[in-house]
Amino acid sequence: MSIPLPPSVPLFDEQGALSREYLLHRGYCCENSCCNCPYDFGEPPSGCSDPYGAGEPLPNRDGPARIVSLCPSNTEILHALGLLPRVVGVDDWSDWPPEIGDLPRLGPELDIDMDRVEALHPDLVVASLSVPGMEKNVRRLQERGVPYIVLDPHSIGGIWESIRMVGRATRTAALAERLIADLHARIQQVRRKVAGLAHRPRLYWEWWPRPLFAPGGRNWLTPLSELVGGVNVTGGIDADAARPTHEEIIAADPEFILLVWTGVATGKVRPEVVRRRVGWDRIRAVCEGRIHVLEEGLFCRPSPRLVDGLERLVRLVHPGVFPDCQEAREPQRGGER
Repeated sequence: MSIPLPPSVPLFDEQGALSREYLLHRGYCCENSCCNCPYDFGEPPSGCSDPYGAGEPLPNRDGPARIVSLCPSNTEILHALGLLPRVVGVDDWSDWPPEIGDLPRLGPELDIDMDRVEALHPDLVVASLSVPGMEKNVRRLQERGVPYIVLDPHSIGGIWESIRMVGRATRTAALAERLIADLHARIQQVRRKVAGLAHRPRLYWEWWPRPLFAPGGRNWLTPLSELVGGVNVTGGIDADAARPTHEEIIAADPEFILLVWTGVATGKVRPEVVRRRVGWDRIRAVCEGRIHVLEEGLFCRPSPRLVDGLERLVRLVHPGVFPDCQEAREPQRGGER
């Protein structure tokens, strides 16, 4: 099932972003004030009933029975909502939870094999725009008439909206709201305790070592740093990503260096590379041995596991202060309906 777009509604604008007309037609909103946002300051659309088109019914009363995920964070959202038994295929990079190991793999997230997707006869594909280049997946799904939704969160609030969108599309909206409430309560637990701490440690997050690549102010790692009472030293750059110079990081003098090299297994991340950098021996984090390798899956994916990452981070930055903070636990989820 697929609801075709009218000829007057383009999927993309001239810059390759989802068009304003498309967002209005489908009732999508990422709540991030994107360049083509048809709503004021990211207000969610009114009357958005389902992901297939205004007023169109879902395939059956229980929601989609055959779901495909094209992105690791989407797979994790489906898992958190108890929908894993309905998932029939995933992208090559999905690695959580371990139970997905036997599912058919459909290619890397930037080069999905659409023939294999179509052969699985999905009644819902959960696509993503989290990485530049994923737009072609959306375009190909549309061309083939495969039913889909698109998630594109860039903030913690955007993750909540992604969970809600999946809940609406799968008839698990009540479970989605309970999941969000649970995640929000865990965040508030951290926020309340951090509020009483005077010191705000400076954190340097590193996505890539050469050239330096780090999260900017629009990425969720900046508010995540603030939630644990810290400051992202590259958070002052008004962008999703930053390319700081070595001199800028030395001048910022971070107290913690947090290595989350994208696409690199934690066992292959080399802290000695940081220690050998010219001038970095003056940085407090290097002098005091606070260079930490963190799991990319807990910090670089817009999924419920980001809250697991938050709880791990607060224990790292404030050891001993949060004995009752549950580290890296499973989010509450519902079973099959």
